[in-house]
Amino acid sequence: MERSGRARRWIRRSVLGAAALAVLLAAGAFFTLDWLDRAFPPPLESDGGLSVEVLDRDGALLRAYAAAQDGRWRLKADVSKLDPQFLKMLIAYEDKRFRAHSGVDPMALARAAIQLVANGRIVSGGSTLSMQLARLLEPRKERSFAAKFRQIARALQIERRLSKDAILELYLTLAPYGGNLEGVRAASLAWFGKEPQRLSLSQAALLVALPQSPEARRPDRHPQTAKSARDRVLARMARAGIIPESEVERAARQHVASRRLPLPAFAAHLADATIRAEQNALHHRLLLDRGIQAALEAVAKEGARRLGPRVSVAMMLADARSGEVLARVGSADYFDPARAGWIDMSVAQRSPGSTLKPFIYGLAIEDGLVMQETMIEDRPADFHGYRPRNFDMDYQGDVSVRDALQMSLNVPAIRLLDAVGPARLMSRLRAVGVVPVLPPGETPGLAIGLGGAGLTLEGLVQLYAGLANRGKARPLRHHPDAEAASPATVLTPQAAWQIADMLSGVAPPEGTPRLGIAYKTGTSYGYRDAWAVGYDGRHVLGVWVGRPDGGSVPGLTGYLAAAPILFEGFSRSGVGVTPFPRAPAGAVRLAASEMPASLRRFASSSGAPIPGAPTEPAPEIVFPPEGARIDLGFAHETDAAPLALKIIGGRAPFRWLANGEPLAETFRRRTASWQPDGGGASTLTVIDAAGRTASVRVFLE
Repeated sequence: MERSGRARRWIRRSVLGAAALAVLLAAGAFFTLDWLDRAFPPPLESDGGLSVEVLDRDGALLRAYAAAQDGRWRLKADVSKLDPQFLKMLIAYEDKRFRAHSGVDPMALARAAIQLVANGRIVSGGSTLSMQLARLLEPRKERSFAAKFRQIARALQIERRLSKDAILELYLTLAPYGGNLEGVRAASLAWFGKEPQRLSLSQAALLVALPQSPEARRPDRHPQTAKSARDRVLARMARAGIIPESEVERAARQHVASRRLPLPAFAAHLADATIRAEQNALHHRLLLDRGIQAALEAVAKEGARRLGPRVSVAMMLADARSGEVLARVGSADYFDPARAGWIDMSVAQRSPGSTLKPFIYGLAIEDGLVMQETMIEDRPADFHGYRPRNFDMDYQGDVSVRDALQMSLNVPAIRLLDAVGPARLMSRLRAVGVVPVLPPGETPGLAIGLGGAGLTLEGLVQLYAGLANRGKARPLRHHPDAEAASPATVLTPQAAWQIADMLSGVAPPEGTPRLGIAYKTGTSYGYRDAWAVGYDGRHVLGVWVGRPDGGSVPGLTGYLAAAPILFEGFSRSGVGVTPFPRAPAGAVRLAASEMPASLRRFASSSGAPIPGAPTEPAPEIVFPPEGARIDLGFAHETDAAPLALKIIGGRAPFRWLANGEPLAETFRRRTASWQPDGGGASTLTVIDAAGRTASVRVFLE
């Protein structure tokens, strides 16, 4: 009994001693680790440098830049914006007790040790996600016990400083995914062309598999290896009961992305300018809408491809009420050297052609000089040595102000500009922050009405935003922190409404449906610049087409080149068409018979007729010619084509008669068309404003 009592006392003392020793060792280890933790903290800030990101108004990625330090694509991850299923699969595959341990998983280490003894080599490292993060923060090539112990110590330090979600975010920011891709966002954008917010099972499994051996499993170089690795992840998820077997089988049948996609580069010119202005920031927010931006970039690229190999296109869409720029396309293709795509043509000074004419007409309406149905002369005239000519070298004679603006006639516009004064036009433009650039040493003259001053697409959109906003224009804004300036008056609300009423009646380009917008085109001298600017009750879209080097493009006009892109841009932008506001008080459209006598005809004090200028000869039908037999398709089962009509001479407007029956409308231009009911002999007659006639007889087949 005494011996057994002594044994029990010895065992008790031994256990207490061992416990005390363990406590002392644990305390020593704790204080040692605590001292090491403070003396040698983990390099959590040494993330290798993040990529600079330019974001749209909703935080969507517009453009990213490779990290300046090492040229790697390294986008910061946000756990709250990652696919939950991907995160679940990652933890189950890499570190299933991630949420429970403190940086080290003893069970995983024990398993790795047993496998090492049993196989004579390292089968699995037993690393937790925290240990893997430690290796990413302090990369080491060797695989040794010393390196493993360093990872363990660093993992314990990391867990003391960061939450589990923060550890996941940092790991998924730095994990390698092949080539110069680091982080799950860069990988998802490069391999799938989308952010990793909603991934398919196949995509999620591939992103789980890649960091284990990123170069050997690169989908673009080793697609079969990548597929095998993905399938192993899927199989393990099925065994773990995380994913149903049926879904795994379906995911395994999907192809692995075999091509690396470029990362987003929307609004490339504006993004470049933004980071130059604020070089130290990692995130830049713009007011652009990525969906609208992407749509307009596609429209610009397709439009330039149709127009020629060296032609570029610039576009800008803005909210007229707020001045916020929703899309800005600087060129048809930023990366196309043949089109000098690196040049931002949205801010280049170019001749605006006829695009300032609406403001000339608006000022004349403000001054009470004209109304829409006021008649004005379109004949050759001399304005103190300046002799404007119409674009088609033709003249319409007497024409209403409405028709003169819609047809973009030059002489009537210069008559009105001469009356209101070029200096007044320039003053009004400058009042809203748009300053046309004049040739050195020149003062504002009549030529500015036809494009004789430099203007940017951005400035032109700002001016037209005033037309869409009841005559009030404000500086355009690209950045959310830019102060919204007070609007200034470009035209009175009544004049702005009159201009919108006239421009909304301009026919759309051939083959394009009406959209309910008002628009104006312009063409600079020598076919160097083609313009189209359109607006509804809320938005304004501007289009420039031309060569960045200023070279001429034969046949390039605003109506034929820029207007179709304008209408397509409005249709594909997704902003919809906002109806024009109701007419403000005092804005009315009167018929000629309702106007005061003084407003029925505009009488200018200048613009003398040019001596020797030809007067309009009698009209002559040049197509179809007399006695022609014309195949319109009546002999076929298809619908017959319309017959084109063309005259020279005569004074507008023109009335056409077919077999004695007048066509439904009169024509200001010397071209028209007629849809005959059937074939056979027909007589066509034209009557001009002076009552002179011309006729031809033709046979239609």
